[in-house]
Amino acid sequence: MTISTEMNMTINITELQVQIAELRSAQASLLHWQAYTNNNLDHFFRIALAIIVFLMQGGFAMLEAGCVRSKNATNILIKNLLDSFIAGFSYWLVGYAFALGKGNSFIGYTYFAHYGLQLENYSLWFFHYVFAATAATIVSGSVAERCDFIAYLIYSSIITGFIYPVLVHWAWTPEGWLAKGFTYEHNGDILTITYRDFSGSGIVHMLSGLAAFVGAKALGPRVGRFDDVTGKPCEIQGHSIVLSALGGFILLFGFLAFNASAVGTLSGEGQGELMSKIVTNTIMSGSSGGLVAMVTKYITGDSKWQFTITLNGSLAAMCAICGCVDNIHTYIAVVIGAIGGASYVFFNWFVLHKCRVDDPLDAVAVHLGGGFIGVLSVAFFHNEVGIFFNWNMESGLTLAWQCVGILAVVGWTGGMCVIMFYTLKALKILRVPLEFELKGIDIPKHGQHAYPLEAYGNEWGLPEKADVIVLPKDEDKGARNRKSNGSNLAASNGSLASDVTMTTNI
Repeated sequence: MTISTEMNMTINITELQVQIAELRSAQASLLHWQAYTNNNLDHFFRIALAIIVFLMQGGFAMLEAGCVRSKNATNILIKNLLDSFIAGFSYWLVGYAFALGKGNSFIGYTYFAHYGLQLENYSLWFFHYVFAATAATIVSGSVAERCDFIAYLIYSSIITGFIYPVLVHWAWTPEGWLAKGFTYEHNGDILTITYRDFSGSGIVHMLSGLAAFVGAKALGPRVGRFDDVTGKPCEIQGHSIVLSALGGFILLFGFLAFNASAVGTLSGEGQGELMSKIVTNTIMSGSSGGLVAMVTKYITGDSKWQFTITLNGSLAAMCAICGCVDNIHTYIAVVIGAIGGASYVFFNWFVLHKCRVDDPLDAVAVHLGGGFIGVLSVAFFHNEVGIFFNWNMESGLTLAWQCVGILAVVGWTGGMCVIMFYTLKALKILRVPLEFELKGIDIPKHGQHAYPLEAYGNEWGLPEKADVIVLPKDEDKGARNRKSNGSNLAASNGSLASDVTMTTNI
């Protein structure tokens, strides 16, 4: 080999080494870019879906406003607004620390008021904050039209700052005793049994439904809700089913994000497919639950197709699907939704007729009933540990631990809410005075009526009285129709006069 050839080979090897080094540098840069891009994508995912879940506050506000009488609409609206604000302060000061801070198996105790919390966890804080606000605002509907404003401020702060965060720590952190579960040896295999609740059938919905039940029970029914003689329930109509419908559609929309957001990240392999499964299962369960509730009430009730029953049945079904929405087949989502819708009809009857609890929004039947079905559904329908798909020791133990989870939610939430609400009752600050309840809370408490009479017309100085339209009594029906289509209306001093007879209150 000549000297020239050796020099060329040396040069080639050197160039190759340089190229390899450049490729490694490019690979490192690409991996770094991929890492921070995935990280940014996950932050955006959590924030975007949490913002949609935050919109559910507006849905609850409209739903609750429509289900109460007009004299209390402003009161229920400001309570729903303040739920967001109070939850913000409570979850910032102590709630996040109790829920997701480092601690023991019972409670966290770091990151109070974000002290020591890294910026990379702020999106996680916001995500969990909107869940906490949702849990609190559900209660306001059940205690509507008679709960005092000061009592509301107290219970909302305690639920979002302490009661809800502790359950989150138990079930959704590696340290929590429910999440850790237990190990069991069976036929030489070590089984790890944990509590499973993907997006909060128990942690969010059972908690809020049970808190609503205790609050409504402590308050007692609204005046006129039960007949003084027979004791039977008397209907108290809300003032606008249109507002309730608007709120209901917003909640159905928000529920899709509520369940999908529990995935937590979007950057991992298969996460897009998982989200697709979740939103599909969610809407199918809601569809099934709404139809089943509507038909069940039609058969067992007064043979009417009721809108509110259909809406609440759908919402109850979506509460029920939260437990295992990520790991079931679509037809199972339909089954769970149907059970959730039927359970709503049962709990609606049971709470009112047997427990004699006045719940203007049926929040107890929707969230406590639907959440209960959801926690149990994990043990029966989950693809990996459900009894119907895996008849073995693991599925049986999972059922047992899910029941432990139910007892934990009931014991903790029920116990804390009994202490809280009955203490407020003993202090005589839980319920508004009788005069306020009879005449309406809006004016004495807030100084604003949702529908002030002076806002209806009168810009032309017209008198505040019924408009009178006069119809000729001697004309036949056909002539009346012709007249009404081309009638001559003259406005004078607030009266609409023509040759038609009719009295209206506009």
